[in-house]
Amino acid sequence: MSGNDTHGPHRRRAGRAGWLAGAAGLSAVATIAGISAARSMTRRTTTEDPYADEDFEMLDGDRSSVVTTPDGVPLAVRDVGPQDARLTVVFAHGFCHRMGSFHFQRARLTEEWGSQVRMTFYDQRGHGQSGEASPDTYTVPQLGMDLETVLRAMVPRGPIVLVGHSMGGMAVLSHARQYPQQYGRRIVGAALISSAAKGVSRSPLGEILKNPALEAVEFSVRYAPKLVHRGRGAARSVIGPILRAASYGNERISPSVVAFSEEMMHDTPIATMVGFLHALEVHDESAALPTLSKIPTLIACGDHDLLTPEGKSRAMAAALWDSDLVIVPRAGHLVQLEEPDAINDGLVRLVERATPNKLVALTRRLRDRARPRA
Repeated sequence: MSGNDTHGPHRRRAGRAGWLAGAAGLSAVATIAGISAARSMTRRTTTEDPYADEDFEMLDGDRSSVVTTPDGVPLAVRDVGPQDARLTVVFAHGFCHRMGSFHFQRARLTEEWGSQVRMTFYDQRGHGQSGEASPDTYTVPQLGMDLETVLRAMVPRGPIVLVGHSMGGMAVLSHARQYPQQYGRRIVGAALISSAAKGVSRSPLGEILKNPALEAVEFSVRYAPKLVHRGRGAARSVIGPILRAASYGNERISPSVVAFSEEMMHDTPIATMVGFLHALEVHDESAALPTLSKIPTLIACGDHDLLTPEGKSRAMAAALWDSDLVIVPRAGHLVQLEEPDAINDGLVRLVERATPNKLVALTRRLRDRARPRA
């Protein structure tokens, strides 16, 4: 490249201008976010805390692997259960979280399924312990390809059930669209939790996304990342209140669960947070639904979900001939953390329906008979 690049100063000025525009507008957007949060959320915790002693880092003790994507992004993977189990359930987490968001599924379903099922969890690119990547790759189609990379590396053989929460559900849909030949053969079941086949532009989050200030922040993520780092607190003030307001529907949620989910959100790099926002708004994986119709599915959400309202789940369920629709009363977007029993029960039913030889169902019935009765 020539040392007399006349575009350099222009790009630097554009970067500064973009960031200044974003900074100028952030307070206004934050006000909108605060109003939305206040309307949908009063007191979100209770002094009673059944999970005060819960070990939310349980997954950190499971078998650890790193799977590298074709574009060089290291994905952190954990798995539990026999590696030669008859079925593998693979979990894909949502936006601004990490694999630990399936803590209660990991904790409870290990006991439920015993040696019959292996569970595999991974952090999406840019999240948790996985590597960051170019903002250009923060798209739903890329997440579908990342899921395929994990499946090839971690589950080279045997039947699979896919479980996706929020953006992870979109990853499952994207995978189904891109790799339809696997469904009904290797992939025998799928769960879409608090997710949507099309973008979230009509949700409260979608309304915030329309603000020009966030467009300026997105510009800075791409062209002036150092400035974004300095302004990360301001950018979080835009997005954070919406995510917090949407997370839970019941004011009596455990303070420990709230603190855990807040930590996951806070630990998400701002470039990841902003980069994926646009992807969530514009994605459309409706073409995947006919493929998912080949297998048993679980569609679940809370009826107080502001990000992916229950209408999104009802629409997906209506398009799938073998779906189990679970609408959890007074639960928000993080329904798998807020009401884990409802989600766990749905996943148990899904695995029983998806397992052709019914070995998992048989194991469960035998264990139920062996339990002492009160």
